[in-house]
Amino acid sequence: MTTILVIDDSPTQLANLVRICESAGYQTITATNGQQGIELAQAKQPNLILMDVVMPELNGFQATRKITRDPQTEHIPVILVTTKDKETDKVWGQRQGAYGYIVKPPVEKELLSLIEQALA
Repeated sequence: MTTILVIDDSPTQLANLVRICESAGYQTITATNGQQGIELAQAKQPNLILMDVVMPELNGFQATRKITRDPQTEHIPVILVTTKDKETDKVWGQRQGAYGYIVKPPVEKELLSLIEQALA
C-alpha cells in the first residue's frame, strides 16, 4: 500500500488533501507541523510527502530541507502544497529538495498527476 504523509497546520486543508489522496486509493498519515512531519517521515517511511509551507515553528521549506538531506529520508519525494505562488518561492522550494510545487487550493487532477509522477 502506498502511503502519503500529509503535513499541514490547517485542519481544513489537511482534511481536503487527505480526502484527495484517499479517494485515489492512497493510505495517509498526517502531521500538523514541520517537526512532527520530520519525525513521522523517519519513523513511518512514507512513499511521498505533501508539505505545507507556512506553518509555526518549523516551516515547510525548513522541514523539506531536513527530510531531503537526511540519509534516512532523502529518498522520499516531497511535494510542496502552499498558498505561496511566487516564482521565487517555487525556485526556493526546489533548492530545498522539493520534487514538486503546487498552489492551494490544489486542482485535484493536477495534484494526483504530480503524485503519480513523483511515485513513478
